[in-house]
Amino acid sequence: MQLHLTQADHDLVSTAVTQAEAHTSGEIVTIVARRSDTYHDVGLSWAAAAVFIALSLMAAFPAHLRAFLSMLLRDWDHELADWKLLTGLLGLLLLKFLVVRYLLAITPLRMLMTPRATKARRVRRRAILLFRTAAEARTVGRTGVLIYLSLDEHRAEIVADRAINEKVAPEAWGEAMAALIAAIRDNRPGEGLAAAVEQVGALLAPHFPRADDDINELPDRLIEL
Repeated sequence: MQLHLTQADHDLVSTAVTQAEAHTSGEIVTIVARRSDTYHDVGLSWAAAAVFIALSLMAAFPAHLRAFLSMLLRDWDHELADWKLLTGLLGLLLLKFLVVRYLLAITPLRMLMTPRATKARRVRRRAILLFRTAAEARTVGRTGVLIYLSLDEHRAEIVADRAINEKVAPEAWGEAMAALIAAIRDNRPGEGLAAAVEQVGALLAPHFPRADDDINELPDRLIEL
């Protein structure tokens, strides 16, 4: 089941950001993407793996391969000619490659076959790239924080600017991440993002209290890519 964000979710998250920033000079940016990568290379990798597995099985059981090709080619000679054997082998491997490759062109199936570690790395990489574009060094005190949610992977990342990293340890974001992931699993991404924003704001407030002359430097609205 695909996750979706409604206008009510957008309003909920934007309000949460505004309320959190009322107590801190930290600037919280929220970005949601459908997915962090196309993972087409994963489909290609599985297709190549299928070819190697098939080739290994054919090498282990050559008699079965010859019998199958003889039946397929309607060749009833006592010994299948080498050129027929090799041509048939090439055809079978090519067919195997194309079947797997085009099956994994179906996005839900490709996402299912993508290892979790691969998804985690690419979500993290996309989060860092978006942080550098949308938040890094864009505040006077380098107090920007990105909360990034990748819907299809059901994964999220929190990336903070230099001043925040000097005072807040990475593991301190654990409660915010836990609240977000729990809500995602219940198909409540908007509520999860709002809860994560609240937790991040509470972490920032003691280290970066809001000053009287503080101005809003980054957008409060939820950005959906």
